[in-house]
This record gives sequence, structure tokens and C-alpha cells, in this order.
Amino acid sequence: MSDHGHELPFWQKYIFSTDHKVIGIQYGVTGLFWMFFGFCLMMAMRWSLAYPDTPIPMFGSILSFFLGEEAFPGGVMLPEMYNAFGAMHGTIMVFMGVVPMAVGAFGNYVMPLQIGAPDMAFPKLNMFSYWSLFIGTVIMGVSFFVPGGAANSGWTSYPPLANIATTGQTYWLVGMVFLITSSLLGSVNFIVTAINLRAEGLSFFRMPIFVWAQLTTSFLLLLAFPPLESAGIMQLMDRVFETSFFMPSGLVISGEPLDISGGGSPLLWQHLFWFLAHPEVYVLILPAMGIIAEIIANNTRKPLYGYKTIIYSFIFLGFMSFVVWAHHMYMTGMGTTISSFFQVTTMIISVPSVIILTCLLLSLWGGSIRFNVPMLFAIAFLPMFAIGGLTGLPLGLSSSDIHLHDTLYVIGHFHYVVAPGTIFALFAGVYYWFPKVTGRHFNDLLGKLHFWGTIICMNLIFFPMFIQGLAGMNRRMSDGGNYYAEPEIVSEGFYSHVQEVLHWNAVMSYAAWAMGIFQFFFFANMIHSLLKGKKVTDDNPWQATTLEWATPTPPPHGNFASPPTVYRDAYEYSVPGDEKDFTPQFVK
Repeated sequence: MSDHGHELPFWQKYIFSTDHKVIGIQYGVTGLFWMFFGFCLMMAMRWSLAYPDTPIPMFGSILSFFLGEEAFPGGVMLPEMYNAFGAMHGTIMVFMGVVPMAVGAFGNYVMPLQIGAPDMAFPKLNMFSYWSLFIGTVIMGVSFFVPGGAANSGWTSYPPLANIATTGQTYWLVGMVFLITSSLLGSVNFIVTAINLRAEGLSFFRMPIFVWAQLTTSFLLLLAFPPLESAGIMQLMDRVFETSFFMPSGLVISGEPLDISGGGSPLLWQHLFWFLAHPEVYVLILPAMGIIAEIIANNTRKPLYGYKTIIYSFIFLGFMSFVVWAHHMYMTGMGTTISSFFQVTTMIISVPSVIILTCLLLSLWGGSIRFNVPMLFAIAFLPMFAIGGLTGLPLGLSSSDIHLHDTLYVIGHFHYVVAPGTIFALFAGVYYWFPKVTGRHFNDLLGKLHFWGTIICMNLIFFPMFIQGLAGMNRRMSDGGNYYAEPEIVSEGFYSHVQEVLHWNAVMSYAAWAMGIFQFFFFANMIHSLLKGKKVTDDNPWQATTLEWATPTPPPHGNFASPPTVYRDAYEYSVPGDEKDFTPQFVK
């Protein structure tokens, strides 16, 4: 409803809406679509790694039809398309999937409710933020169909290769400008909303952990994304207007000197990119930790352990994330003094992550744990993120990074942080807030089938990457490392340790395809529950304590019938002397 009491037209209510809840759902649907699309790219790549020069079953003919016989002859993935799929898989999963879900969907829908706000501080800016994201995703999607295909110089877009790549790289850069603009608009909105629109009585140290996670993440986005957006525009100028911000002199292609002005530095791009990309890791993980904290506190029926410790760790993580970026660049000829500095800061930044994980683990101790679907994903997040974090420590040391750099070990490490780490938290959040958003309960059996299938398959996909990486197997081989098994290589005795781990390619590939199948349990659950699920009869079905459960279900326009007042801390569970095992913030 509008302020004047009349019903808004459909396009204004559901398409170009300024309601934070509708925008949150738009972000969520968009993010889920692109996450599944990006996962399908990975399934195609995994088949190519396990069975190179073999048509991709079911999808090979479809890819050949849409992308052209020259890209997929007979349904076989060519090395050029493997590079393109790899670049777009990384871009889509991070910038078009996880960030829109973790920040755009959950941040927009849940954060205003948790602080008792009627909407975001700038509703129209919020709408522009989503549509900037949408335009960026469309441009990225269209790039698959331009001559030469999508960007194929990696999701990091390193020059000079990115500057001389096919037309798809230009689309990638333009799309990134829109995606970054979306995040910048959203971050300003989140910061102002969290600071200015808190309910009466909601001091900063009464805010839920999820709100603190979103607030810290917003500052990271606001400070880290402008350098990358500037760098993207400069690289776009290098490609379109033949400037040389990142193009050095003396480049030779196919024996011919490249006719450019030169004088640029490819390393400048790396510094600008990684100055964003390492804070970006915490843009992915901090909202995930916030979601996990909410679910663990609710399902252990006890106060969250170390509430203020977690908050201070969030802030310290955010600060330290800006002084570790060059540990991605040890192989660029970095001096030992600078290298030592970044090795030390990289070790330091692991400390707050360990503290947060420890607080979440201690929150389980002595709790009356309810093993529902959100809690299963939340508990699984803890060891999965721990594996991702611990395997990152050797990459922070230049001595070990020299061996592990550009191997599958790096892929395994990053995916344990983002896939069974962050994405498990996103699944947990979807299941946790689904009753509030839709007014329907989800199917518990389908949810548990989705959980067990996903966790088993994820570990079968990513853990063998550590084994292959430690053996020295390179990460960018479209044939799955078959080069290592060629007769002349075998006869010389080279790479015998790699030859022994090639069989893991088939295991990982079958696990990837199986995990794709298990995601249909998730989508079937959401669709069936939305249409025919049991209706929610209690506005607080989880018996939680935070403000989002004080609204009607689903929340109406404006959220609250009257401005709420907060009387206590966020997680007052099992308070001695209380009749119930939970005391909501909004109950006097």
C-alpha cells in the first residue's frame, strides 16, 4: 500500500518496488538463479577435466546449439571455452551469486526488520541498487553470445592478456562497473540505515550479530570497491581507446610487435584488483557468520558466547583485510622486506577468524540443540570454514606459496571458504527465514535430503583438490592434467607424483554432477512449500528473540503496526526464573 492508502500497480509493487522486502526477494531470486547457472558451468568444466575430448552428456548438444559448433564441436568443450567458463564461473558465483544473496537478499530483507525500521533509509536508492545489479548480470549473460565468446582471461582479468582478449572481455568490464555500482549504492544505504533507523532502546551493543556483520561488510564494500571500479574503467579505456594504463612497452604477439604507446604496468592492475579482492573474501564470509550466529543462538536455546568478542573481531577483520592483499602476489618479484610484512599481516588476520569460530563452537556447549534443517547447515559451516581457513595459512607464507601457487590446492582452499562455508550459511538462512518471508513452513524431509547430499558431494568435490595441489597439479589445464600422463613425460620420470592423483578427476566430476541433482531437492522444496506448504500460525515459529519475529507473517508494508521498543539484549535464552526459554527483545 502507498502512503495515500491505495493499492500500487503490479509493476510498482513487485518490479520497480521501493519496499526493502520485495527488493530483498528480487536479490535472492536473482542470486539463486546465477548461482545455479554458475554451478552448471562448473559441471561442464568438471566433465572436461575428467573426460577431455568427450561430448558433455545431455548438455553438450545444447551448448553447441546456443554457443556455436565452433565453440563446442560435437558437444566437446574446447580449451578456449574452458578458459571462458572458468572466468565466468568465478565472476558469476562471487559477484552475481553470493554477494547478491549474502548482502543484497538477507541484508535488505532481514536487517531493517532486526533494527525495527519501517524500510531502508533511502528506498529509491535501494531500488536503483538492485536494477544496477540486474543490468550488470544481463550484460555478463549476453557476453556468452558475442563473437569470440565470454571473457576468457580469468575472473581476475589480468592484463596484458585481458587487454588483448576477445570482445567478451569488454562486456565483462562494463558488467563489472554496474555490479560494483550496485554494491556501492547498497553499502551507503546499509550504513545509514543501521546508524539512523534503529528502534528506541536498540543501542549498538543490543543489535543482533547479523546487523553488525552487515554493517562491517558495508564499510568494506564502500572502501574496497572504488579502486576496482576505477581499475575496471582504466582497463576498459585500454581496450577501447588504446590507452596504456596496464600495457607495458615491447609486447610481441605471434612474432609481431604490438602497436601501442606502452609504459603501463600490469602489476598496477594486480594491486588494485587484490586490494578489493581480499576484503571481498570477508564481504562473503562476514554476513555468513552473522547468519550462523543467529541460527546457533536460536537452536541452542542459550545466549551467544562472546557477543562483544565477535563484534570486535568483525571490526578487526575488516581493518586487517586492507593490509594483506599482496600475499596473492609473492610470485611477482616482491622484495623480501615487503613479503615479510604481508606474511605477518596474513598470519595476524587469521586470529580474529579463529576467535569467531571458537565463540560459535562454545555457543554449542551445554545447549539444548535442535537439529532442524537450518541448524544442520549452521553446524556444518563450522568445520567446513575451519578447513578453508587452515588450508589458507600455507598460502600466506611465501616459502610454501611458491610451491602451491597456481595449483589445485588454491582452488580447494578458496572453495572451502566460499562453497561449504558461505553457501552453507546462505542455505541455512533461506531455511531459517523462509517461514517469515512466505508465511509457509518448508518440507523438513526434503531439506534434510538436500543437506546430506550437498555436504557429502561438496567434500568429494573439493577435498581431493588439496591432494592434487600438493602433488603440484596445475589449476588451469582443460584436459584435467592428461599432459602429465603423456608417454614422453612418463618415460622421463617427470611428474610421477601427479600421475598418481589424476584418477581423482573422475571422482570430483561425478560428485559435482550428483550435487547438481541434489539441488533440485532444494528448489522443489521451495516451490512446493511456497504453493502448498503448511501455513505459519505463529509469527515467531522458531521462538526467537530478535525484532524480525515481532512483525506479522509475512511482514506488511511498513513492517510494524507501531514503532517497536527494545528492552533487552539480543539473545536472552533460558534466563533463570523465566517461564519460557526465550525472552524477546520487544517484550517488556
